Amino acid sequence: MLKKIFLASVLCALPLAALADIGVDGARHLLLRTGFGANPAQIAALAPLSREAAVDKILAGVRTQAVTPPPGWANDPFERPGQPGLSEDQKKALQQERNQHAVELRSWWLTEMRDTPSPLTEKMTLFWHNHFVSALDKVRSPQMMYQQNLLLRHYALGNFGQLLHAVARDPAMMRYLDTANNRKEQPNENFAREVMELFTLGEGHYSEQDIREAARAFTGWGLDHDDQFIVRPRLRDSGEKVIFGQRGNFDGDDVIELLLQQPQTSVFITNKLWRNFVSPTPDPAAAAKLANDFRHNHYQLKPLMRALLLSPQFWRSQGQLVKSPVELTIGTLVTFDLTPPDWRVIAGLNRQLGQDVFAPPNVKGWPGGEAWINSATLLTRKQFLDRIAHDAAPARDAFAQADGSMNEMAGREARINRFVAKGVASMKLQPDEWAAIYDARRAGDAARLLLAVPPANPLPPDASGAKAIAQLLLDPAYQVE
Repeated sequence: MLKKIFLASVLCALPLAALADIGVDGARHLLLRTGFGANPAQIAALAPLSREAAVDKILAGVRTQAVTPPPGWANDPFERPGQPGLSEDQKKALQQERNQHAVELRSWWLTEMRDTPSPLTEKMTLFWHNHFVSALDKVRSPQMMYQQNLLLRHYALGNFGQLLHAVARDPAMMRYLDTANNRKEQPNENFAREVMELFTLGEGHYSEQDIREAARAFTGWGLDHDDQFIVRPRLRDSGEKVIFGQRGNFDGDDVIELLLQQPQTSVFITNKLWRNFVSPTPDPAAAAKLANDFRHNHYQLKPLMRALLLSPQFWRSQGQLVKSPVELTIGTLVTFDLTPPDWRVIAGLNRQLGQDVFAPPNVKGWPGGEAWINSATLLTRKQFLDRIAHDAAPARDAFAQADGSMNEMAGREARINRFVAKGVASMKLQPDEWAAIYDARRAGDAARLLLAVPPANPLPPDASGAKAIAQLLLDPAYQVE
């Protein structure tokens, strides 16, 4: 009896919204924000759950390793930027090999985004890739970028402090921000500046003296002959430094700990996560509380993400974020169960749309938001979606039954037969099968599964779900989530 009374009191204390099932709209919203696209089967699995149960289910399923096999060369020794004594033909051949590896690396990660059982892990890995920016054009080693990608995935929803320490010693980051060339005679301020401005505090929360002194603290950090992290005591400035008003013989790890002690670090990270997962403008009071809890919880990311995803602001933010190129392309593949015959095409498309993974435009990364959309990228986005719709099989309502329901079994059987006959590498959308399998009878059913907000263009009256798909893909509402 006491247990029942206790349970009843706990349930009464929770907001009603946290107890009710999230339904199709809520499930689609949660899946779009925590992954790429929203397959109707995934929507159906989350729809009966409460907000808390749905968020906990997603967080409980996060992984720290990719399931997609890496390219065969991925674990080879790191490549060096230049090799002496090569002929022009050898240099050309080496560059062609690096270019091929770069293509294979992009294809590997995009495949993982498409196939992963833990989309939130990939979403967070992409978030950190755009936070701790490195790029192939300067690092010039696909192996290094691959290892950095594994690092970001390992800590994606772990501890931010541990992630920050690991990134500071990451060979790709050290090469990208010149940490390996930092010595006491000539302190290099590049990493010290970016670790404050871009990784922890943000502009206006440090002084030029803090940067100079932190650069001295990072002297002696370098890479050995195998391009692995090493500390060289003879190159280290062992004198006293003054950083954020504190004095000491600080080294690089001490600087990172000083940064983690600054309350602004948790504010900066929380606001950036808010803009990526909730809306372009963080709620000041709510974000401040989340940031305070984040810092006092020793920078654990899972509790922060749980609180963020359960905030009321998250659940009423549908349609407030513009889909990034990767969210648009990979999300469309996931939603319609499509697999491209050649991932290089998708990688090239993302590059045209402005999001070439492993090659952010500069140290600040992709700005995101409305910057994803301009006259050129909008045209390319529509061409991609128009191609998907144009290549679709004719929508004939072939699986509609006399009572208006859809014959799901017949749809699945047709899909299996098609895969057997033509192989699974087809990019051809099958509206009839998709609508039958997911019981999208009417245009409104399809709209609820595909759009975060009502379509901008009126749907044809009495149109079936299958016949509405092409129009919904080209509706402006499909560009937001």
